[in-house]
Amino acid sequence: MPWAGPATLTEPIPPRTPHPPNAGIPGKLFVAEALGACRDQVPVSATLAANEVLDRRRQRGEPVLPLAFGESGLPVHPRLRAELAAAAGRGAYGPVAGSERLRAAAAGYWSRRCLATNPDAVVAGPGSKALLFAAVLALRTSIAVPRPSWVSYAAQATLCGVTPHFVGTVAGEGGVCDPDALEAAVRSRQHSKRPIGAVLVTLPDNPTGQLASPDAIRALCAVAERNGLLIVSDEIYRDLVHDQDRPFLSPAEVAPERTVVTTSLSKNLSAGGWRIGVARMPDGACGAALRDRLLGIASEIWSAAPGPMQEAAAVALEEPADLAEHIGRCRRLHAVVCQDAARRCAAAGLDVTPPRAAFYLYPDFAPWRDGLRARFGVETGADLAALLLDSYGAGTLPGSAFGESASCLRLRLATGQLYGDTDAEREQALAAADPLRLPWISAALTRFSDILADLGGLTELTA
Repeated sequence: MPWAGPATLTEPIPPRTPHPPNAGIPGKLFVAEALGACRDQVPVSATLAANEVLDRRRQRGEPVLPLAFGESGLPVHPRLRAELAAAAGRGAYGPVAGSERLRAAAAGYWSRRCLATNPDAVVAGPGSKALLFAAVLALRTSIAVPRPSWVSYAAQATLCGVTPHFVGTVAGEGGVCDPDALEAAVRSRQHSKRPIGAVLVTLPDNPTGQLASPDAIRALCAVAERNGLLIVSDEIYRDLVHDQDRPFLSPAEVAPERTVVTTSLSKNLSAGGWRIGVARMPDGACGAALRDRLLGIASEIWSAAPGPMQEAAAVALEEPADLAEHIGRCRRLHAVVCQDAARRCAAAGLDVTPPRAAFYLYPDFAPWRDGLRARFGVETGADLAALLLDSYGAGTLPGSAFGESASCLRLRLATGQLYGDTDAEREQALAAADPLRLPWISAALTRFSDILADLGGLTELTA
């Protein structure tokens, strides 16, 4: 079934029901706020709330183990800093879609990855997060999201007044809805007032650190074709797949006429605070219509991506050799530290799938459920995250932040902030032949093992 293009934008956005206040202990309060159980109608995103709580603890001089925030945690490359400084005088708004140079650079970036792209199909914005929000707003259709999936997908859909539908994933295929379950969900709502008209995928995935196989992508695209779904593919971690020989298939290669792709500099080049991203619209007439609608929304929300950031982003997306080499070193560091943390989880007896990308792992503490309940009164993932924060100073996020049930005892652990407290230490980590031998990284991982050993009632734990 061909994609018929975006729906109308005439329906009002319904107000969100305020959440009840929470008066728990500090850790419970942090977790409750991060999951939305606070007075505000629109709570702070769970990952950002976690980062702010840990920052406050640091400022009070309390020890922390930062495993909650999905930040790359490395210095911005000097070349990009120089490009940004040189462009600091660019104060004009510029085109809503982005500068010609940036759009051409983004088109080249995707074309080198088997996605032939016309610069006219590219839209720039203040981060891929804003672009994803604008795309959902432009579509005005209920959207299927994987369970688990990044905290903001479902929240953004709700803010847009559309319904996010969680669909489970196949084991090892994180970030992509199970095709059979997706088809069933779509067909169950095909005669409702708000049928599912789009599906979101993450390649590679946050929170699981997995990369869906080409077969899984083809199966999802087949469901999208049969049911006329648009696919929104968040590929912000694409350049951080640990094994570069592992096959990567974007839905845009299989279904170019129905796939939006987004990326940014936040993860591969550690420039999250710069807030600059790009989106690739689908091929064909419907893609052009979606682009026009997206530009209209962008013109009323952010007007234009920051001019100085666009100049630096254009250089990054042109992929000069020094930046490509830097990304390679970042990727290697992420892989070494994240995989070591996963080995420590496995050694402790937790269920964990070895991460394949980025700096995330998603261990399941279910094997310790009885002991955690008996010793600490832990019943939910939020209880477990609160316990780790209050008793050990370890920031984590429970699976319920990513759409899992409250009883799920999975935690999303992010290792991207374990590389040092200063840029000098982080640069040493990037250059080290064996980053795990650096004292500050070794100390952080040893602390992690000690926490696991104590939490699990183990006499000792060696990775």
